[in-house]
Amino acid sequence: MEKIASFTINHLLLEPGIYVSRKDKIGNETVTTFDIRMTRPNFEPVMNTAEIHTIEHLGATYLRNHKEFGDKTIYFGPMGCRTGFYLLLAGDLESKDIVDW
Repeated sequence: MEKIASFTINHLLLEPGIYVSRKDKIGNETVTTFDIRMTRPNFEPVMNTAEIHTIEHLGATYLRNHKEFGDKTIYFGPMGCRTGFYLLLAGDLESKDIVDW
């Protein structure tokens, strides 16, 4: 069985930041998945449910109303490990394209 690319990253070295997790082709379109890491996995405490829920609502509302990326926002939500969020956008993008928001 093939390993999932994002699971091959050494989470002991992963720092908070914005990373491109993967790029998928759907027909002729590219979907970019961003890993928005808020805490260091396996070191810092994970975010609590209330924090995650608040950021999820604020982030999704902001992104879906964004002038440039509102129509390109596919998903924004928490990671199961509670150390950050995933953002899926239509387009072949890099971290530098979204870091200013």
